[in-house]
Amino acid sequence: MKTTATSTETVTQSKQRQAEPIPRTGPRPDVAAFERLTQALVGVTAQSLDALDGAVTVSQFRLLRTLDGLGRVPSSTLAAALGTAASSVTRLVDRLEAAGYVSRGTDAHSRSIVTVDVTPHGRDVVTAVLARRHELLEAVLDRMSAEDRAHAAAAAEGFVQLVGDVTVEAGAIGPVAL
Repeated sequence: MKTTATSTETVTQSKQRQAEPIPRTGPRPDVAAFERLTQALVGVTAQSLDALDGAVTVSQFRLLRTLDGLGRVPSSTLAAALGTAASSVTRLVDRLEAAGYVSRGTDAHSRSIVTVDVTPHGRDVVTAVLARRHELLEAVLDRMSAEDRAHAAAAAEGFVQLVGDVTVEAGAIGPVAL
């Protein structure tokens, strides 16, 4: 009988321990600082899209920006560059084409290959968003001393280089434009 009571107490204690939250230690301070920086930069990106009064979503802008850099490409190449499924690209392109931001075509060598290109109107969208983003970033950077700006720029360039190296080592295509 005593064994049953002890077993019951052990099971109860075990359940209580499982219910207690596991303390989170959080990331290292440098990682936490870059996490906050990432959130701030994503916020700047979101604010830069406000220049378009909701004309495109973040996903649509990402596609436009990537396509603007690639030029006219098969939709499969665009999907690979975005690291997404071809069906997702097709849906995004449908919406962007209806808005006049992209156009579809065919490959001169194979009519079965669907190509996608940014229209002049789509290029204007990319230009407007990037111009707004640059204004927002300049407003922040202008609040820093020249020396701090130079250090921040050097650190940012070094970080971008390392991220590129890591994505290449991991077999990824690299950072996707946003």
